[in-house]
Formats: sequence, C-alpha cells, structure tokens
Amino acid sequence: MTASLAFDARADRAAAHAPDDPGPRQVDDARLLRAAAEIARDLHVASPAIYWTDFLASAALGYAGLAAAILAPSVWLALAAALVSVLALYRAESFTHELTHMKHSSLPGFRLGWNAVIGVPLMVPSFMYEGVHNLHHAKTRYGTVEDPEYLPLARMTPWATLGFVAISALAPIGLLIRHALLTPLSLLSPRLRAVVVARYSGLVINPDFRRRPPEGEAARRWRRQEIVTSIWAIGLLAMVAGGVVPLRAFLIFLGIAAAVAVINQVRTLVAHLWENDGTPMTVTAQYLDSVNVPPPALLPALWAPVGLRYHALHHLLPSLPYHALGEAHRRLVAALGRDSTYQRGNHPGLTGLIARLVRSAAASRR
Repeated sequence: MTASLAFDARADRAAAHAPDDPGPRQVDDARLLRAAAEIARDLHVASPAIYWTDFLASAALGYAGLAAAILAPSVWLALAAALVSVLALYRAESFTHELTHMKHSSLPGFRLGWNAVIGVPLMVPSFMYEGVHNLHHAKTRYGTVEDPEYLPLARMTPWATLGFVAISALAPIGLLIRHALLTPLSLLSPRLRAVVVARYSGLVINPDFRRRPPEGEAARRWRRQEIVTSIWAIGLLAMVAGGVVPLRAFLIFLGIAAAVAVINQVRTLVAHLWENDGTPMTVTAQYLDSVNVPPPALLPALWAPVGLRYHALHHLLPSLPYHALGEAHRRLVAALGRDSTYQRGNHPGLTGLIARLVRSAAASRR
C-alpha cells in the first residue's frame, strides 16, 4: 500500500520541475535485470496457507486490540492495546497491495475475504487501490505527473513534506464523508458522480491525478464494494447517533484508523527517494529511486509489513508474492555482490532515509 490522501502541493510541484533541473538518469543495468528475472523463476507461486494465516491472524489481533482499547480499565492499558491494534490492522490492511498484483485464481476468495474483514469495515475497499496502483508500475508513468503515487518530495519544502504526513490523520474522516455522503449523493447527480470517480475514488498522493471510470467486470465489482461500504458507513454513523455505539468507542476506532494512516504515510515518505523531475525513467532508475530496508534492521517489519520493506525489489519483480521477496533478496545479494547496482537500492533504516530526504529538499532549494 503506497498511497494515502492527496494534498494540494501544486506550487511545490512547479518549483520541483524547474527546466534547468535534469533530474536523475540511469541507463538500464542489464546484469541486474537479467539476474532478477532468473533468480525468481521458482518463486512466483503464492502460498494460500501463508496469505490466509498471516492476514486473518493480523486482522484478529487488530480487532482484539481495538476491543481491548475500548474496554480497558485504565488509560495505559488502553494505549497499549491501541498500539497493538494499530500495528496489526496496518499489517492486515497492507494486503491490499498484494491484491493489486496477485493472480486471483491462485488465491480464490481472498479479495472477497479481505474486503469483508478489512476493506469495508475500515472503509478502504479494494476498488480504491486496484486499477490505480498498477499505473504506478507502468514504465512510462512512474515518477511523472501521470503517476498517481508519486510526488517529488525530495524537491519540496519541509513544510510541504510535514503537511504530506499530517494530512493523513484526517483519512478516516475523509473516508466517512466519501462513503456515507458522497456515494449516495453522487447517485443522484451525474456531474457529482464524475467528480467522485475522478478525484475521490483512489488512494493516491498525486493531487493532479484523475481516475478514469472502470469498465466491464471491474465496474461491477467497484459498484458492489461501493454500495456495501456506503451502507456500512451510514449505518455506523446512525448507530453512533442513536447511542448503539458509544461515542467514546467510535472516537477510539477513528483514532486507531488515523494512526494506521499516519504510519502508512510515513512509510510512503521513505518508500522512494522522490528525486525524479517528472520525466520517464528506465527500470533501473526506478529501482534506484525506490527503497529496500532489508535485515538486519528489525523495525521495518512493523512499519513496512507484508513485503513492503523490499519496495525497490518489488519494482523489479512486481508479481512476486510478498513471502518470496526475502529469498529473492538473498539470492540477488549472493549473485551480484556488495558492490552491485542492486546493493545501491538497499538502505539501513527509517531515520537515515528521512535525513536524506531532508538534505535533498534543502539542496534543491539552494
């Protein structure tokens, strides 16, 4: 999941795309691309047992933590339970990234299960990511104004970057408005419907991105998910208004959902180096603009779960199941060595990546 709510950073985008700034360039490394394809030939089969066990266990722990946070007799116990809930629900929600890449015939029912357990209750049904995220992987779109998941953050002001993270805390409120209010209203107004589809139907970070209406089976799947999510959002607000769901419990739910969104936005902040100037990039350049945070670092397992710690490798092998990325990484390091192009995509941790982003932003302003 490499996206959250977009914010208006057009002024900073214009500065970032100054004509005298050539941006990063990199000729494709044929050895890297060939090695990546060869070492992964036997790793493309998804394991239903791993997917279902990991996902359901994460969701169960997340909801148990939510219940414990609501029922806890003390503030400290509530905060501890909320932390468990945030991390577990974040992991469970991150499986939406897998949904956009998997062959659904290999995991029958997983999309339905994910939407029933996480997508609808947290108001992030899979249609808001499927059909959008794949555009981020298009060779001619990555890092350009047509990429829904790219902003030149390394060329923006610190205030814009801070705003990029802070606005994500409002995600649960925005999702409630989207599904409880805009969905039913848009069914009455074709003009509003066009705006909702184009601007408020994708988990994106590029404020200039406009989504096209879906077609065929994708449109029917979108419609089903949207209707069910709208009914849930309206019903939830009605239960809060009627006292069926206590206001305190509702606010704790919103707080945990907001914390999940903030963690994801922080991860998004360091998922790439964000140094492109808006022109198309080679596959190798896309890899080097993306970030792996491999072992021995331990914390990335929490803030970049479900294979997201291997985000750069994922851009080389987007169809690889998340549980195979660690093995693919080990094979590539062994095959290419510590001085290879592949090694340049590996980074030690979160703080170093944030520091690099701050330095890049400062340098771009000089």
